[in-house]
Amino acid sequence: MRIFFILIFLFNTSVVLAEQATFVQTPYKEPKVVFEFYYDNPNKINSALYWLRSYINPLTEEPYNYAPEFMDIKVIIHGTEIVTLAKKNYGKYKTAVERMKYYSLLGVEFRVCGLAAKDFGYTTKDFQNFVKVIPSAIIELGHWQQEGYAIIKPEIMEKKFSIEEIR
Repeated sequence: MRIFFILIFLFNTSVVLAEQATFVQTPYKEPKVVFEFYYDNPNKINSALYWLRSYINPLTEEPYNYAPEFMDIKVIIHGTEIVTLAKKNYGKYKTAVERMKYYSLLGVEFRVCGLAAKDFGYTTKDFQNFVKVIPSAIIELGHWQQEGYAIIKPEIMEKKFSIEEIR
């Protein structure tokens, strides 16, 4: 009996090893999501915005074809990247600001923590016009989670190896 189970295991293992990966088209629903941006370096917002793009683009393409107005996406900003949204820093962070403006036109809401803004010496008038200042990022995250939104916190790592080196 033991040999029988060993033979079945070996047969199943060889079948699995002989096959290739399969593509699965998950039946995604209209998204309700909050991205949390909280970084130690303002420039990390550029990488975080790629996470946002990677979330939106597949949902606007076949087979989903969701129009942006059917995606409920919020970005809560409360780390050093808050400086990218200050009007006075536009020249330094123009690329990131223009990308956020574009996403805001698609319906993405950019919300800045009022506590963090105060720490940086900013008031509502200091921010780009597409920004909403909220009382507290932490309370805001809890609120939207209670409303059924998924929370995504992009982890930004430093690239140490090229793809060619590790492939």
